[in-house]
Amino acid sequence: MALLRRSLIRASESRWLSQALPRTRLARKAVARFLPGEEPEDALRAAERLARLGMSAVLTHLGENISDRREAEAVRGHYASLLERVAARRLDAQLSVKLTQLGLDVDRDLCRHNLLDLLQRAADHGNFVWIDMEGSAYTDRTLELYREARASHGHVGVCVQAYLYRTAPDLETLLPLSPSIRLVKGAYAEPPHRAYRKKRDVDASFARLLHRLLEAKAADLRLRIGVGTHDERLISRALEEMRALRLEPGAAEFQMLYGIRRDVQQRLAQQGCAVRVLISYGRAWYPWFMRRLAERPANLLFILRNLLPG
Repeated sequence: MALLRRSLIRASESRWLSQALPRTRLARKAVARFLPGEEPEDALRAAERLARLGMSAVLTHLGENISDRREAEAVRGHYASLLERVAARRLDAQLSVKLTQLGLDVDRDLCRHNLLDLLQRAADHGNFVWIDMEGSAYTDRTLELYREARASHGHVGVCVQAYLYRTAPDLETLLPLSPSIRLVKGAYAEPPHRAYRKKRDVDASFARLLHRLLEAKAADLRLRIGVGTHDERLISRALEEMRALRLEPGAAEFQMLYGIRRDVQQRLAQQGCAVRVLISYGRAWYPWFMRRLAERPANLLFILRNLLPG
């Protein structure tokens, strides 16, 4: 399974596959379960359906590593428009953005300007923005910009990845900020000197970091936690630790991906837990889709069973 996961991650970085595979009917059919559509309206309708089931949403426009200043500014404008549409529909739907979408590869000051502008627009609408984490080459810059943004905005969170060795010490530097943290396992190709390779080691790291976050939450209720996993064992562990620490069911928010483990999402919502579903949309779905398969290779078998005849 570890070999399959690494192969999927490597495939996500293939330029040839990223151009060829999305053109095939079979690939577009496969991704449809996890992507409600390519347009913002598709994502908004999906968020409305989730709301009727007692779940909230976080929206992300797919794409990363933008290398053109005008394109980065256009992404900022796209998200600003999306905030207005979310407000008009009175949806509990937040945003998740990658800093390379906002121009981090072009110029740090450009990215900072776009991020702070977007945060101010979110504040004007009473909304919230998550900063997604990318490959480890961006970790330092992402955390630096998060700290700058957090100094002036309370409605901004950042993602941290359990498979990186550095995440535990990074977390300790963030906790004094009363931050908003989304904990995920991680799905980029990383060398063995930077990240755990085996699933059991990643899971153990996730459990340790989750324990630290919940412990910190009990001491600082301003801390916000997003538990980004579909692993039922880790979800059960989170619920057990929350009870042991006398935290309310909504003290941590279970953040899961659209189309993955819908049964678990609905069961948690019915139990009174806070559930927020990440809805992705856009045309640049190939690398995102391959990383989602790498996070849970069992999804590949599910897709094959549903696509292949007889």
